[in-house]
Amino acid sequence: GEKMVRTMFAIAAIHQPTVIFIDEIDSLLCARSDADQESSRRIKTEFLVQLDGANTFGSEDARVLIIGATNRPNDLDEAVRRRLVKRLYIPLPNAAGRRQFIARLITKEFSTDLDNKIDMQEADIDELIRLTKGYSGADLKALSTEAAMMPLREITDIANCNCDSIRPLHLGDFIEALKNVRQSVNQKDLDHFLEWNDTYGSFPIRAEDLKD
Repeated sequence: GEKMVRTMFAIAAIHQPTVIFIDEIDSLLCARSDADQESSRRIKTEFLVQLDGANTFGSEDARVLIIGATNRPNDLDEAVRRRLVKRLYIPLPNAAGRRQFIARLITKEFSTDLDNKIDMQEADIDELIRLTKGYSGADLKALSTEAAMMPLREITDIANCNCDSIRPLHLGDFIEALKNVRQSVNQKDLDHFLEWNDTYGSFPIRAEDLKD
């Protein structure tokens, strides 16, 4: 429990410069309540102590960066929010971001293992970028995984199948996958995040930041 938290910060201090990244930080450091179990309360308290730098790396030249990510910022304990002084809203990937993400997933430019397994021209990728407006990085990954399954589902003789017999992936596979993998973030969620950022964010979000 709290000993593991103390150990993590101690190791980070020993090996600094260090980055401590906590995904879904709300699940660990949600608002404290009377319903908390004692162990959970101790962990939160220890985390707050360590964030204050009271024990392990309180010196001015400490080089330990703590980053927390969450989709539920309102669930964070107020004391945690005060201590995480830089609060950045990361918008959904715009067209350029989706292009880069998809390129890393599906083009042979990034993986020689995909030679002759991707049959998509620049116009196909442009269309896919247009069709995936509003998709998060996780959505795009799920979509790509679903699309990659399409050629496999056409195989009738799995026992004698090899890589050469699997047809290349094409835009139609992604279009078909779009029927099963929808965007997971709705406009209500986005408005909620923007409202939170207007109240607590370190930097305002400009209209051009949200343009696709």
